[in-house]
Amino acid sequence: MKIAILGTRGIPNYYGGFEQFAEFFSVYLAEKGHEVYVYNSHNHPFQEPVFHQVNIIHKNDPEHKLGTFGQFIYDYNCIMDSRKRGFDIILQLGYTSNSIWFFLLPKKPVIITNMDGIEWKRSKYSRPVQQFLKFAERLAAISSDFLVSDSLGIKDFLKKRYGKDSTYIAYGAHPFENPDASLLQQYQVESGKYNMIMARFEPENNLDMVLEGVVLSGDVTPILVVGKHETKYGKYLKDKFREHSHIRFMGGIYNLEHLNNLRFYSNIYFHGHSVGGTNPSLLEAMASRAFIAAHNNSFNRGVLGENAVYFSNPQEVKNILQSIKKNDNLQLVQHNFESIVNDFNWEKINGQYLQLFHECFSGTKKRN
Repeated sequence: MKIAILGTRGIPNYYGGFEQFAEFFSVYLAEKGHEVYVYNSHNHPFQEPVFHQVNIIHKNDPEHKLGTFGQFIYDYNCIMDSRKRGFDIILQLGYTSNSIWFFLLPKKPVIITNMDGIEWKRSKYSRPVQQFLKFAERLAAISSDFLVSDSLGIKDFLKKRYGKDSTYIAYGAHPFENPDASLLQQYQVESGKYNMIMARFEPENNLDMVLEGVVLSGDVTPILVVGKHETKYGKYLKDKFREHSHIRFMGGIYNLEHLNNLRFYSNIYFHGHSVGGTNPSLLEAMASRAFIAAHNNSFNRGVLGENAVYFSNPQEVKNILQSIKKNDNLQLVQHNFESIVNDFNWEKINGQYLQLFHECFSGTKKRN
């Protein structure tokens, strides 16, 4: 099959979850003998035409000049290019800025869309933007040939709201097998003597809630706050907690080996995400054998079950810090690791996507 992947800033991953998936899945497809193309922003750090047998198509992306509106132009450029390529399948990752161009998509390929999370519920968006995202979500749901949900909660939501069936395929993660404590020296921490939270700096990821709990607890154990913080919200958090030197804003860390080791050797790994489907960083924390304290919501519970502790406010974060240690909960850590090995491994996830592609392309799976 001749396959295209749209909707990301490109591969290899320098940004986030969809880019990570696009990298792993596209290389997997190419190794299976398929002709694979991934669309990249023109200013992506990787400028070569091929990445591990995957063809890279660079298209102009003015987001750096125009902000969010630039994403719409980038998606338009990608979709217009796809019209002349003769693809069999186009996989769209997300819908936020590409769904308005659905009428321009080529007619021949099968269009499969991963619907991501419920974007319009994100608190960072103004009410007009939230209304647009509802509209974009509907366009994507009704115009795609097939839908993919990355959590059972999203699958149920799409069925109830739009009457559309979707195929549940979670994200994956690679089991982390070879920890190396020497890497901790670069981050000035010691094994088991620091905590950690990693997220994009957005209100619904509850960084503020966790850090308020840290301060309330009186615990001066270092906590590493990992994520790109050169944003308005990042400035707010850095200003708010600037007097607490044990709260360390690390910026973005994209070296997966370093992240895996930091998660593995941490005492408590806080996961504050509260909106969306299966979050990639949560699966990576499970794969790294981190001990997880997660925000109490259906998405996190759907992945972690009883193998985590949960919080809903700063007081509960405080209680966790004052009373719970990783070494007393190693059985929960092991259960999460086994979930990655058995249910959320990339080989299985990639295989599920490829099976869906075969069913959609051959016509054995009927369109909604």
